[in-house]
Amino acid sequence: MSMLTPPGMGGQYRITGDKYPRMRPRRRRARLVLSVVASVTALGLAGWGTLQLIDVFTGGGGTASAAGSAGDCVKQAAASASPAAGATAVVFPKPAQITVNVYNATTRTGLAKDTADELKKRGFKIGNVGNAPAKFDQKVKGTAILLGPATALKTSLPVLATQVTAADQRTEAGRKGTAVDLIIGNAFKSLTPQATAAKAITALSAPKSTAATTKKTC
Repeated sequence: MSMLTPPGMGGQYRITGDKYPRMRPRRRRARLVLSVVASVTALGLAGWGTLQLIDVFTGGGGTASAAGSAGDCVKQAAASASPAAGATAVVFPKPAQITVNVYNATTRTGLAKDTADELKKRGFKIGNVGNAPAKFDQKVKGTAILLGPATALKTSLPVLATQVTAADQRTEAGRKGTAVDLIIGNAFKSLTPQATAAKAITALSAPKSTAATTKKTC
């Protein structure tokens, strides 16, 4: 038996040349290929999982739905704003169209005349000036009472109220005419500053606009 004959072959096979059988390296190659495939697969799965997590935390993939929601919000806002856009402003009478009777329900002398003179400077028409009727004389603890017919509740009285801070507005059933009364009470100090009152009249006549509300889901 030759020394180059592998043990157990019984001399049936001989190795010639300078190359030897290599069986184990094939197994190593197979293992290497499997390892590479497994690694690539693992990396792919890891990458896919990372993309899924990014989508979850960043809201990825929702662009189309978000755009649709924004479009719906615009339509809803336009629909809710349409009635306000067509609304007309309430027309209040101007001070020159309002006749005011000024009555003093306090013990301070000359208060009715001084107040009437100031209202006249501000453009109001002045009617009667004097002491308050018995049912109000020395019985008005607040700033003043503004009294008029039922038709004055949403016309003359709000305009006159801009001149007297915290005045109590009332109507008198069955009262005729359009004149209104300013009954000065014990808490009265002076009329509202003219600049402030003028701004209040402007705001009173301005059209009221209803702002469209936006839901959090939009």
